[in-house]
Amino acid sequence: MRFSVYQISRKGGREKNEDRMGYCYTRDAGLFALADGMGGHPEGEVASQLALQTMAAMFQRDAKPVLDDPLRFLQDAIMAGHHQLLRYASEKGLIDNPRTTLVACILQGNMAYWAHCGDSRLYFVRGNKLIARTRDHSYSELQQTLGHTALPNDRFNRNVLFTCLGSPGKPVVDTSGPLLLQEGDRILLCSDGLWGTVEDDIITDHLAARPIAESVPELVEVALRNGGAKCDNVTIIAMEWESATDEDTPGVSTDELGDEVFASTIQASLGSNAGPGDNVEDDDLDEAAIERSIREINEAIRRSANGTRKV
Repeated sequence: MRFSVYQISRKGGREKNEDRMGYCYTRDAGLFALADGMGGHPEGEVASQLALQTMAAMFQRDAKPVLDDPLRFLQDAIMAGHHQLLRYASEKGLIDNPRTTLVACILQGNMAYWAHCGDSRLYFVRGNKLIARTRDHSYSELQQTLGHTALPNDRFNRNVLFTCLGSPGKPVVDTSGPLLLQEGDRILLCSDGLWGTVEDDIITDHLAARPIAESVPELVEVALRNGGAKCDNVTIIAMEWESATDEDTPGVSTDELGDEVFASTIQASLGSNAGPGDNVEDDDLDEAAIERSIREINEAIRRSANGTRKV
């Protein structure tokens, strides 16, 4: 496989940044994921980080160097993250569960597969056309899908989700693929801090017009300007398939990797997921919260790697 990747997270007008993103790869498979911890519930930054770490641990366990069934993996890994959040809340005696959205994409061979829960989105751009986008698990998007016109006084429902990881009920997970990849295809994963203030056609035009190392930070700046002083955090991870790379867009070529080699920017900590092509702003996490949570998270990852997936 050969791809370029760029990821960035900027804190808007929120008290802290609860978005997390990262990617992992073996010789023949790659996982890209983004999670947005939900405000109004405890420890959103823990929820998003734990969901990604659980998925990364399972990818490391199962991709040897390919996944037997990428769509099944995505479904199972997202559900495993959900169960880890429930376990985490129970062990800490929390009154409410930490909650997060999640969107993830698998590149394997020359195919793309993706899944999501909540309103973090995936955009798939080929040439200058948007050929696929996830549909949010929100009441407003559901109304649009059903062909209902929202009334003006219903607009407050834009941010109301009917599913997420960590919820009391079983999460809804939508999967898509496989879709055959072509050279130059661009896939963008983002939190609602981007699409909440930037229209789909603007996102598509930016992705189509310039290399991702230029278009992605430009999109972030547009979102922050449009969102104003109370803008949500804006987080993006984007990749270009089989792309020619340059010094501004570090590329990854996996052809020479051995069967057991695994690389990841998703760390077993609450720090930022820094890696090649990253631009991550300090998200001012509370140090006491980090100290309080890191032991439980690492233990959860060890449990996940030992077999949380149902076969």
